[in-house]
Amino acid sequence: MIDAIKQRFTPGMDTEQKLNAAREFLQILALKTMSDKKFFDQVAFVGGTSLRILYDIRRFSEDLDFSLIRKQKYDFGLLQKELLRSFQLNGLPCEANLKTQTNVHNMMLKFPGLLKELGLSALPAQKFSIKLVVDTNPPAGWVLTDSIISKIYTFRMTHYDLASLFAGKLHACFYRKFTKGRDFYDFVWYLGKRVKPNLALLNNAIAQTQGKNPGLDETNLKPFLLENIKRIDFAAAKKDVERFLEDKSALGLFNLKAMQGTIETVY
Repeated sequence: MIDAIKQRFTPGMDTEQKLNAAREFLQILALKTMSDKKFFDQVAFVGGTSLRILYDIRRFSEDLDFSLIRKQKYDFGLLQKELLRSFQLNGLPCEANLKTQTNVHNMMLKFPGLLKELGLSALPAQKFSIKLVVDTNPPAGWVLTDSIISKIYTFRMTHYDLASLFAGKLHACFYRKFTKGRDFYDFVWYLGKRVKPNLALLNNAIAQTQGKNPGLDETNLKPFLLENIKRIDFAAAKKDVERFLEDKSALGLFNLKAMQGTIETVY
């Protein structure tokens, strides 16, 4: 399996790019395992990594994010066991740390020695990791769809449709406690695709975290976006996203006037 990961490295890749490629390999293997073990009967794939896996956006990602769609038979501990077993069977020793004290369940999977075996670190003890997050109390209003993925492996998974994914991304863009440039790279991608957000889900998400439903609809979405985009720190956004970009020239997208103009055009 180490050789299979190394095959993802192409001539000219720097260490940062190789780390991104290795992480994505592990992410896809985790998703394949979840599909094989029927975990997509209980959770749906969401977030920025889903755009990468499903729609080939040109940025890498760190976390695998999911929303609980069916509580029956959901077992985060069992998911841990199946993932550890899968990685072990594929020659990738793995450790897991779970946090389930809140509605957001977190699992950090660490791979001791992997970076050294990949030639990306001289330190045998340095650990490489991927993170899985399950929101066990997602806001209502989502719409599901299924897709067959063919990336390294071929498998099926359940995920939010694009409109619902965009709703979740808008909530992250404007209500996350810190500026995350990856959110705004995705935001520009959605605008470029002329995706219209699932407004029911967006309103419910805002109500859940802010305590008040903003009543967004097709008549007031544009002013909402234009007002909120003005308060974003695009310098901080660029700094966050740069190491995840396949094409660094995409940093030029982080421009307030350009985003305002695109919002005006799309909505």
